[in-house]
Amino acid sequence: MPELPRISGSEAVRVFKRLGFRQVRQRGSHVVLRRGATGCTIPLHSSLAVGTLRGALRQAAVSPETFVGAYLEK
Repeated sequence: MPELPRISGSEAVRVFKRLGFRQVRQRGSHVVLRRGATGCTIPLHSSLAVGTLRGALRQAAVSPETFVGAYLEK
């Protein structure tokens, strides 16, 4: 399993959008993203904890390998 990068919440939202998710709403500093029936909530913090990012990936049913690959393709 690849090591997840330390990224900000806005960077995570960009990567999820690259993977086909769309932003459906935002309340305060939390963005809700959806792709079909699956979705996740991303806090817009300056640095996401690795556990928080891992939990969002689990919610969205995205593997860490897929996420890191989309993050690195910039």
